[in-house]
Amino acid sequence: MLPALDLGAEREDPAPKFLDWLDQWLVGVTSPLRQRARLRRMYRALPRIEVLGRDYAGMTEVELVERVAAFRGVMRRGGLTQANIERCFAIVREISWRKLGLRHHNVQILGGLAMLDGRVAEMATGEGKTITAGLAASAAALAGTPVHVITVNDYLAERDLATLKPVYDFLGLTTGLIQSGDRAGRPQIYASDIVYASNKEVTFDYLRDRMALGQRTGLLHRKLSGFGQLGNENSQTVMRGLHLAIVDEADSALVDEARTPLIISQESNSVDERDWAEKTFRLVEDLQQDVDYLLLPDRRRIELTEAGKDRLWTRAEAADGFWRNRIRREESARQALSASLLFRRGEHYLVADETVQIVDEFTGRIMADRTWSDGLHQLIEFKEGCKVTPRKRTAARITYQRFFRRYLRLAGMSGTAYEVKGELGAVYGLSVLAVPTHVSPRRAKLAPIVCATREEKWNRIVQEVETMRTLGRPVLIGTRSVSASQELSACLDRARIEHAVLNAEQSADEANIIAGAGRVGTVTVATNMAGRGVDIKVDPEALAMGGLHVVLSERHDARRIDRQMEGRTARKGDRGSTRDILSLEDSILDLAPQRLVEWASRRQSWFRRRAALVLFRVAQMRAERAHASERKDLLDQDRRLGVLLAFSGKSE
Repeated sequence: MLPALDLGAEREDPAPKFLDWLDQWLVGVTSPLRQRARLRRMYRALPRIEVLGRDYAGMTEVELVERVAAFRGVMRRGGLTQANIERCFAIVREISWRKLGLRHHNVQILGGLAMLDGRVAEMATGEGKTITAGLAASAAALAGTPVHVITVNDYLAERDLATLKPVYDFLGLTTGLIQSGDRAGRPQIYASDIVYASNKEVTFDYLRDRMALGQRTGLLHRKLSGFGQLGNENSQTVMRGLHLAIVDEADSALVDEARTPLIISQESNSVDERDWAEKTFRLVEDLQQDVDYLLLPDRRRIELTEAGKDRLWTRAEAADGFWRNRIRREESARQALSASLLFRRGEHYLVADETVQIVDEFTGRIMADRTWSDGLHQLIEFKEGCKVTPRKRTAARITYQRFFRRYLRLAGMSGTAYEVKGELGAVYGLSVLAVPTHVSPRRAKLAPIVCATREEKWNRIVQEVETMRTLGRPVLIGTRSVSASQELSACLDRARIEHAVLNAEQSADEANIIAGAGRVGTVTVATNMAGRGVDIKVDPEALAMGGLHVVLSERHDARRIDRQMEGRTARKGDRGSTRDILSLEDSILDLAPQRLVEWASRRQSWFRRRAALVLFRVAQMRAERAHASERKDLLDQDRRLGVLLAFSGKSE
């Protein structure tokens, strides 16, 4: 008798506790000791898996098929015992070798064990996280647990499933792929053993299911109202519960993107929105910085002074009732000032076909279906002379923090999780296990260069490119924004250096640009679109000359994003190098003490570099703290909203 699947499975939100901070501190203090002990236990499993693997390697195809069929019943009845996991990993490794020509290294086995243990496996870029996830997903699915493999975009979900599908098919596991814009057949897809999807798609599907259930979101109603109707196209809901999620690029999906709630909305009237935007900008015109309002760039926020609030009241006295409401008036003014002073075209958004399109600062990609909330999007549209669209009124919302904590089991992997291990532990209960590299890295980090001005920096990058091209090495130059990539492209054009540009405006030929970025003498200018999840194949001739050279032209808000761009070179033990070429006019230094920045600009170049590097790190730490504070505030706000909605009898 096989154990029954727990339909509608979901974990309740953990209630915050008074001594959470003490628990987090103790976890941080003891983490290195526990990590070493866990690694020692996992290392002891490696020789046993190797021995089992030799047995399967000697089998014919027919014999292996028969052994897999018998093992499926053993796994389903016995579950994820240590013996079953080891045997499963040995089988999957052999199948992967036969079907993909890829045999899991020991470090990938360690990563798979870490994920089945409910951890985030930190594996260096190029260490093969895709097939590592296949180990954990296969074992869990064979044990009867529905698995969601979560990626940061549709492209990676499709690519990873296509890579591993021959292995899953051999194991007799059903697979499904969720892609944005295509909602047909989703109940059948979610009925698969293993489902690949982006974090955005799976979260919105969950939110729609909660709306469909309305107030009847208890466990019994979830089981009776659609979660139990597996694969039924007419089902009221599409998902069958939250059992296990394996999150690829966990720091991006669980941390970087957790600053914005996911909202299902209803639309307002666009004519009214344009009238509101026009009146709001008229209300704040001539307000003076440091007199009527304070600009806080490190928190991306505007604060009105008492004098500013008084001026707004004076201007609103003759207006209609909306503007006489203090909260509405002051919030509208803050949003208008933010639209004018904090959000810049080419950096935070683009304008295409008279439409404002948000650019994700962490991935460099356009988020076509996203809009800013609370009227900010409409104010930016008015500022840019675009057609003002209707505001989206919230019908349902949830944050990534609350959603992913509802999985019964959660695991992940990333190349850059160490810096946010505290937040992953505090919010999601996930510990980070650093997995050693299979081959020692051969990435050379060249001495950084800090220029006094932005123009000097572009010229120095052009010189760097000319030097590397003379050696025959391909060059990838990372920029922080679309406007910066265009500015650098113009400098390269003036120097008559042939190059390709990859950014949110020029993404149609992305696959071909990435495919050619590792060829001898190729120059590529790219935003973060060429960062996380991108594998640049470097030609053997280019490797012989030193490999891909990566130039970072700016520091990002999070050091992890810089590490992701550096990780495009010297993958899997190949040769490669990186260099930071920065300037004291870079936008990140807006968060550093300005007197110190001005002082550093007057120093000699050797001293300027040392002082500036400290300032860059200080600025990044301030930005990281501010983002972490935003995520914490959002989670607290979401908790309070959840309590209020529950009290009023409404859904999510």
